[in-house]
Amino acid sequence: METATIPAELEACWKQLDCGFPRVAPVFADCMRAALATLSKQGVDAYLEHARFLGKMGRGAEPILIFLESWPAVAKTLGEDALPAVIECIRRMWKSPNGNSIVPFLQSLPATARRLQSPQQLRGYLDIALDFMERTTGSIHGIHQTFPSPGLPEFFKQIPLLLGQLSLAGLKNWVEYGVRYYKDHPDRQIDYFSLQSADSRAVLQRERHGTLLVDNERKLDMYLRGLWHDEGQLIPYSSAFDELRKPVPYYDKLGIRLPDVYDDFIPSVGCIPCAENGARSAPYEAAGEIVISGLDRYRAVLAHVAAHRRWTTAIFADNFSPFQRMAVEFLEDSRVEYLAMREYPGLRRIFMALHPAPAEDACDAEQESGVRHRLAMLSRAILDPRHLYKNPHVVDFAQRFHDLMRHSDSSTQEMTELAVAFVARTRRQSDQLAKIHFTDTVVDYRDDNRQMWKFIEEGDEEEAFDAPRKIEPGEEIKGLPPRHYHEWDYLNQSYRPDWVSVYEALHPPGNAADIDRLLAKHGALAKRLKKMLDLLKPQEKVRIRYQEEGSELDLDVALRSLIDYKSGATPDPRINMSHRTSGRNIAVMLLLDLSESLNEKAAGCDQTILELSREAVSLLAWAIERLGDPFAIAGFHSNTRHDVRYLHIKGYSESWNDQVKGRLAAMEAGYSTRMGAAMRHAAHYLEKQRADKKLMLILTDGEPSDIDSKDGRLLVEDARQAVDELDRQGIYAYCINLDRKADEYVADIFGKQYTIIDRVAQLPEKLPTLFLSLTK
Repeated sequence: METATIPAELEACWKQLDCGFPRVAPVFADCMRAALATLSKQGVDAYLEHARFLGKMGRGAEPILIFLESWPAVAKTLGEDALPAVIECIRRMWKSPNGNSIVPFLQSLPATARRLQSPQQLRGYLDIALDFMERTTGSIHGIHQTFPSPGLPEFFKQIPLLLGQLSLAGLKNWVEYGVRYYKDHPDRQIDYFSLQSADSRAVLQRERHGTLLVDNERKLDMYLRGLWHDEGQLIPYSSAFDELRKPVPYYDKLGIRLPDVYDDFIPSVGCIPCAENGARSAPYEAAGEIVISGLDRYRAVLAHVAAHRRWTTAIFADNFSPFQRMAVEFLEDSRVEYLAMREYPGLRRIFMALHPAPAEDACDAEQESGVRHRLAMLSRAILDPRHLYKNPHVVDFAQRFHDLMRHSDSSTQEMTELAVAFVARTRRQSDQLAKIHFTDTVVDYRDDNRQMWKFIEEGDEEEAFDAPRKIEPGEEIKGLPPRHYHEWDYLNQSYRPDWVSVYEALHPPGNAADIDRLLAKHGALAKRLKKMLDLLKPQEKVRIRYQEEGSELDLDVALRSLIDYKSGATPDPRINMSHRTSGRNIAVMLLLDLSESLNEKAAGCDQTILELSREAVSLLAWAIERLGDPFAIAGFHSNTRHDVRYLHIKGYSESWNDQVKGRLAAMEAGYSTRMGAAMRHAAHYLEKQRADKKLMLILTDGEPSDIDSKDGRLLVEDARQAVDELDRQGIYAYCINLDRKADEYVADIFGKQYTIIDRVAQLPEKLPTLFLSLTK
């Protein structure tokens, strides 16, 4: 059915790729369209250049196929600038004995990108992987690396699971433990990094902690939109790789940068928030302690950032000293928090719990610079009216702050004047000391305030890292990019993420008159079916009242509304009613196996299985159309996991017309049967139908198989897992199997939800009657 012909507009790209693998040509056009829709012109050139390298490095067709399919989606998540780091990692594996790790690394890349979501996080992850590789790759004489790392391929296979439970810091510690203790034990290293050993699972459990940003991104995004009427991409960063300068939250034009994980926070005694009556008030208590959850810590950061974005006006920084700038930032932070708490008073308990309360006598003025200490005390005094500070300057300026805020929102400029006055009033000779007092002065839910400053003379520190990344689309895009689905690995009892690529398209048209002739050929059968259909058609009609728009007027409600109108009350506008038929609410998906075996002659018949299937499906479609049930028809076949074709023959919004008949008449068979991926993709459309019952009929003539699956049981188990997934989605899957040997496997996949038709010649008669019996 599918040819490897490259469209004329993509011939130049195909020549640039210069690939000789036959498996690449059938999917190249679809992958290229996805790349043109996602990448810039420079990104497309780099995409083809590096794909060419992957195709010529001597590792077969798998690396280039995976890269072509997955990189556009990865680039959309991480940005095109992440590609050099990825390719450099692949080159280092290729130049070492670890070439066997390239395929699992590329296969895990889409899931890794979805979990990490930023180029900085990806670089940290690649550093972990490359360090792991260098330390576990063996050599004979200690000079040249000879033996591949035993655990590296297993590590990449488990990455989606690991990143689903660990932050990058936790992943780094988990890898470090495995390398340290199993570096010289290859078998035990494999067990550790494949999560088979008890030691591995124990360390994983130990490193699991905190609230991961990626697991709560949707909640936090809705919080930002719903409460603050603000939006921005949430981009994680890790503090595990910057020991000297711990990164802090910040925002720019590209999004809001947040830590990838927050642990629950237990405030010190001085930081415990209090209610108005003096009793403790906190999100929850654990073992007698006040605890601020990781999710509330994220909410505090977002509230602070949203308040800055709403109320802070950027000011010039050139004329302020470093101490003055620090004071302005502290006071502006306090102002926007004050305004945020005025709008949402519940924020006070979280801010007070997270804001440190420095002891007044903690700083030795003779030995330490106390600028940060005094500003932290002032910030705490502004936030907490019940503070116990005696410092006259802190008390005075806290009162002056509240006087400014009492009757207005104040402004960034007024906070600037107050901050400069505070620095001038409290200046000490010891403020110039190199040793600065930092204890209890870091408010970790506040951002770094980079957006509140602008510079007349910009330096390196003000480089704009937020230049807009405008992606220029290529020519007009036709077709859809591949959709990736997981596949069940029964040996490891886990899913292989993004393992199968499904390409969907509209089936090519044919001659609709061929289907009309088939229906005429079975005219006697159609008459019998018509009698059965008349019995199944819904007869009763149910009124749906209180409709603003409907088929007729609801007199009772209309009169009541008229009385309300005459009485001066607001009338009910829902004065119409409509009708619906009761007793039948079914949506159907008919999924056809179009593998090569359908071209064989049916036993005891001159027709092929494909021709008989076409007749049966035509009769079934005619019957369903007469019943009025919404239904769709699709066919599928596969040529390895990289090329599963899903062909739309009839959509739910289409009627049984000549266009649909033409597609059905043009059905052809070829390639293999990767059933699980096709069922998952069909469920993507069926689950969106509004129906009490959702039925998926799978018509096939053999067991699931594909040329790249050496284990015959693998795709059978995946199909069984897909049926379980459909059941959890509320979809009833039923198989009509035309294979006489189907008893050996069909029950393992569908349980009792199947029928075997041994005499294929009877299919046109049996298929419609079977459907009617299933939907009574």
